[in-house]
Amino acid sequence: MSRSFLMLSQVYVPDPASVGQHLADAAAELVGRGHRVVVLTSDRGYDDPSVRYPARQVIDGVEVRRIPWTSFGKRSMALRLLAGVSFTLQAIARGLALGWLDAVVVSTTPPTAPLAAVAIAAWRRVPIKYWVMDLNPDQLIALGIVRPSSLVARAFDWLNRLILRRAVDIVVLDRFMAARVNRKVDTSAKLTILPPWPHEDHLTQVEHRDNPFRARHGLEGKVVVMYSGNHGPSNPITTILRAAERLRDTPDLVFLFVGGGISKDEVEAVAGPTIRSLPYQPLSGLSDSLSAADVHLVTVGDGVVGIVHPSKIYGALAVGRPILLLGPDECHVAEILRSGDLGWRVSHGDVEGAVRVLREIARMTPASLTSKGAGGRSLIARRFSKTVLCGQFCDVLERGLETRPSASILEQTSRPSPS
Repeated sequence: MSRSFLMLSQVYVPDPASVGQHLADAAAELVGRGHRVVVLTSDRGYDDPSVRYPARQVIDGVEVRRIPWTSFGKRSMALRLLAGVSFTLQAIARGLALGWLDAVVVSTTPPTAPLAAVAIAAWRRVPIKYWVMDLNPDQLIALGIVRPSSLVARAFDWLNRLILRRAVDIVVLDRFMAARVNRKVDTSAKLTILPPWPHEDHLTQVEHRDNPFRARHGLEGKVVVMYSGNHGPSNPITTILRAAERLRDTPDLVFLFVGGGISKDEVEAVAGPTIRSLPYQPLSGLSDSLSAADVHLVTVGDGVVGIVHPSKIYGALAVGRPILLLGPDECHVAEILRSGDLGWRVSHGDVEGAVRVLREIARMTPASLTSKGAGGRSLIARRFSKTVLCGQFCDVLERGLETRPSASILEQTSRPSPS
């Protein structure tokens, strides 16, 4: 039975931010199942607001409608909050005008977006499906940006409780996040744990000798440790940067930091021949860039376990690369590493330990590094494939809607043109 879904997200493809890419996978899957999906999103880049996207597009059958003045970059928390509020208010106005609707799907970018979902769903009398990608004010408090007693923290806590009670289905990314959510409101009866999937459509393992990315950046004969994705305070890299500075006398060991974010300045302040900074790479070149690494660095801040869920580990495993975790022993990445011989772990602040592990990596042969990462591909196939996880996520989105009356033929034939 065909249904109409409205998705709310400040980011969406072709923007490289992971949230938008995962939402696009789910939206395309729903369209493939015969549903109609409309996405309200920003008309500018999430990391780089100078990038502009068309006001209306149809991507993989998904109707994408972009809202102006909803992304001002990530350099200022005040500007990010302003952009989030602007997105939320405009999304409410546009969402209320949609007379055909069976469900609202919302994530946590921006963190104020659930307010739009609640308003639209109440007006249209439709259910909410809530995809928790991170938690605020928990993240802001953990990073010392706001105090637990502040007005901002109290407002976000109120909004958390509101959306957790109103949503008919809630999806979280790991068991640590589930525990945090249930401490706010007991959602056990409607909670599903589903990790994010790798973008397998764009990921194939590329051998070093055939990799144009390695050739373009002069990486032949180098051992490359790569951090790929958002550089933010929830994913601190300071310990590895200090270790990398001490290893400048090892010219065949190169640290490559790919992506953007407010912490990228920390990399660029110490950049040199063995510590390099690159912007986000296009999705079409993701296989080449991720496969260019010999080891992928994944970081989890000590205070943000269960608050954020770095998904870069899945892409690294999908291209058969071992993982260097910089983070605590109790987190989702550490649990994955313990499931096989998939990499190493170093604690934040342990620069000496990081140097030891990195020297070990530098001494390994290409064959031994390849062997250590080989288990990642089979793990993705067994537990984390896009086909399985995206399918299960869309099952949750469809769940319960079969009991609702479908949109009338008149509504369906009188829908506005998507372009």
